[in-house]
Amino acid sequence: MFALVLLTMLPFVWFGMIVAISFIETPLKFRAPGMTHALGVGIGWLVFTALNYVEALLAAAIVAAWLFAGELVSAMAGALLILSIAALGLQMLVLRPAMGQRTKALAQTAVTHDGAAPVKAKIGTAMHIAYIASEGLKVLALPIAGILIVLAVAA
Repeated sequence: MFALVLLTMLPFVWFGMIVAISFIETPLKFRAPGMTHALGVGIGWLVFTALNYVEALLAAAIVAAWLFAGELVSAMAGALLILSIAALGLQMLVLRPAMGQRTKALAQTAVTHDGAAPVKAKIGTAMHIAYIASEGLKVLALPIAGILIVLAVAA
């Protein structure tokens, strides 16, 4: 029964976290008075590091629940969950570490230059674009997987 609750709840919790952080908080942060590009990127690195670790815990809980109640996870729902987990793995193992190097370089620039002018959010690198795309992939896949699981429970 606990596995059933986790399988029907966690994809939506994960989806909500991504929407709140990636698509609401992050763009708004750069509109705050006095926010510099270096400070915004540094805060973003910390927030996304924490978010990715929480996402990894959610993914592990989903997989554990899936092992106990696999009959509720159709092939399509399973493929969408695996796609979301793979996107998270790409972010944690490839994209965020590479972007972290850029964050450190920006922090050094902020120390040596006057970075007090507010900035507008800007997408700087192909890695950043890939990270945003992987967030979008999860935002599409997770609620669909969750809906498919709920429909399997209701059937």
